[in-house]
Amino acid sequence: MWIYLNDRFVDRKAAVVSVFDHGFLYGDGVYETLRAYGGRIFMLQQHLSRLQRSGHLIGLDLPIPEKDWPALLNEAIGRNGLMDAYIRITVSRGEGEIGLDPGLCKHPTVVIVALPPQSYPPHLFRVGVKLIISRVSRNLAAALPPRIKSLNFLNNILAKQEALQSGAFDALMLNVEGHVTECTTSNLFFVRTGRLCTPSIACGILDGITREVVLLLAQEQGIPVEEGAYTVEALRQAKECFLTNTSMEIMPACQVDHLPVGSGRPGPLTIRLQELFRSNLARFLG
Repeated sequence: MWIYLNDRFVDRKAAVVSVFDHGFLYGDGVYETLRAYGGRIFMLQQHLSRLQRSGHLIGLDLPIPEKDWPALLNEAIGRNGLMDAYIRITVSRGEGEIGLDPGLCKHPTVVIVALPPQSYPPHLFRVGVKLIISRVSRNLAAALPPRIKSLNFLNNILAKQEALQSGAFDALMLNVEGHVTECTTSNLFFVRTGRLCTPSIACGILDGITREVVLLLAQEQGIPVEEGAYTVEALRQAKECFLTNTSMEIMPACQVDHLPVGSGRPGPLTIRLQELFRSNLARFLG
């Protein structure tokens, strides 16, 4: 397995990061996850733009020019003999002395990993997954802006841990106002009163790239779309519910807090959007 580390591809055993790296010590860094289909990367420019934005928002200059990323990512896929791939880019503040001052780190650490895509059991897409409402609140946007896709993930890990302990697939977090935000690694959609609803960016969510594609496809099909602030009660009135992210695409949710969503099975709009996503996929490949 070949991994890109800083300025070259190395074998997995040689892909070692210093214990003084501030990504390890403090979670100081940013990342992106991408997916390739048949050697072509899904929404490549959007992912790279978001990576640049995340770096800018924490004052971290990415050491690789934006124009050079596509060749590096394609090389990571090719060196590992992949056509379909899960790709993770990690950029940390870099190695430095102990302390929070970013100036202690002279050079960022860059890692690119390309793996076979994560495989979810096929039956989950047919029957849907179970969610819980987490007791862990979403990070306060004024404290850690969700526009930063950062290495600070403890908030999400605690919620995921809670979900697994309860036998659920994932946990849905609320913001401090009690509004629905997102799950630990995915955006949320639900169908209510004939509309496709999703929490707005203002609720404190990451502006997911698959979320963006689903909104575009829905609008093109004339499906009424609404972005807003929703309570748990609004979600309980939903007829359908699903999650989106780069690796799972569109995943139906059949249950929230042990109560069925609608009929307790993936609904017609969810299935339609799954089909639209797959049939339109080539449009979004770089």
